[in-house]
Amino acid sequence: MSESGVVHSTFVIERTYPRSVESVFAAFADPATRRRWFAEGDGHEVEEYASEFRVGGLERLRYRFKEGTPFTGVVISNEGSYQDIVPASRIVTSSRMSFGDKSISVSLVTIEFIPTAEGTNLICTHQGTFFEGSDGPQIREAGWRKVLERLAARLQQGE
Repeated sequence: MSESGVVHSTFVIERTYPRSVESVFAAFADPATRRRWFAEGDGHEVEEYASEFRVGGLERLRYRFKEGTPFTGVVISNEGSYQDIVPASRIVTSSRMSFGDKSISVSLVTIEFIPTAEGTNLICTHQGTFFEGSDGPQIREAGWRKVLERLAARLQQGE
């Protein structure tokens, strides 16, 4: 019997932002704002980003790694949909990620927004299935930590 090349993983990231729940939630809901902290990055060029922020709405992200990165020219695609949205409370998405033309993972992500005296406690729960040749759970968690850092920077700038 051969071993499966599938890896299942769940990780949870908690962050506190010194902004209201409504303000943090809005950074997820507004496609232009979300693109800036979620899709854009120094090591890649965004080729496509679209988000229909509603239950059943689609979100698509395609980017190409820039020259000088370990994967120069490779295209990453992330296609998903919004499964549940409760304003200022939670967002649940499901998505499939591809590296070039190869599917590498499927994810279910729940973002919870909890008001605190300091602002907002955000809880990101990522449940993933990673296939052969994928980036794996540790790299995906590092990626989520990075985008949540970029969110913090955007919120600090007043978005």
